[in-house]
Amino acid sequence: MRSLALLLASAVAALAADAPAPLRVLVVTGGCCHDYATQHQLIGKGLEARANIKVTHAHSPSKGTDVTFDIYRGKEWWKDFDVIVHDECAADVRDKAYVANILAAHQAGVPAVNLHCAMHSYRWGNFGQPVKAGADNAGWFEFIGLQSTGHGPQLPIAITYTDTTHPVTIGLEGWTTIKEELYNNIAILGGKTLATGKQVVPQKDGKTKEVEAVVAWTNLYGPKQTRVFSTTLGHNNETVADARYLDFVTRAVLWSAGKLTDDGKPVAGYGPKTK
Repeated sequence: MRSLALLLASAVAALAADAPAPLRVLVVTGGCCHDYATQHQLIGKGLEARANIKVTHAHSPSKGTDVTFDIYRGKEWWKDFDVIVHDECAADVRDKAYVANILAAHQAGVPAVNLHCAMHSYRWGNFGQPVKAGADNAGWFEFIGLQSTGHGPQLPIAITYTDTTHPVTIGLEGWTTIKEELYNNIAILGGKTLATGKQVVPQKDGKTKEVEAVVAWTNLYGPKQTRVFSTTLGHNNETVADARYLDFVTRAVLWSAGKLTDDGKPVAGYGPKTK
């Protein structure tokens, strides 16, 4: 019996040795207008439950639109991570050297997943109008692949996956959120649409108006054509905690790192951890 136990222990150890190391994911959260104290935990636990991922948090308790993160100030701050999840809300951060150091990670080839208010961060100049590629205030929008400047009222969003063959969306069914913010689309700067959202917005005259916008897309950024995924969904805790949202974001993280097969499955060794 003892020899059998030793053999089994050796076999388990061998399998563990062959298993790939977890994907190292940095989740950056904090800033204005959202319950990031709860949401960073929801995202971290959701990712780790769904894939072979190890999350590190860079969370700020700041509630300001000028939130900054010490990690972004370091030289090659990204070197210990495979994917960066940007979930900060830093609309009034205009330090160009600071933002350039954030973007340096993705220019160097580190993939990114951008959630919700990341789309409304790091903006200056006349960002209410469509920016031009290469302009002084276009850098963050070029990285994201789409420019958004605002949103309408909180209402349910009916989501339609428009590209049903992409690894991130294949096999997923459209759904309708709780009350959420539908971000506008001012300019497309290389982004490829994966999903659109539609709201039915009441008007002052008692009628309603349908408003539609892109809510999820991909981009290839910089000289290395770094994979970038973005979704404007994720304002309220109930949405961030929704299994459909977390499944979607997990697929996006795996895709960005090249760990998702063409049929939307994790590459061998990157599926959920087994106990």
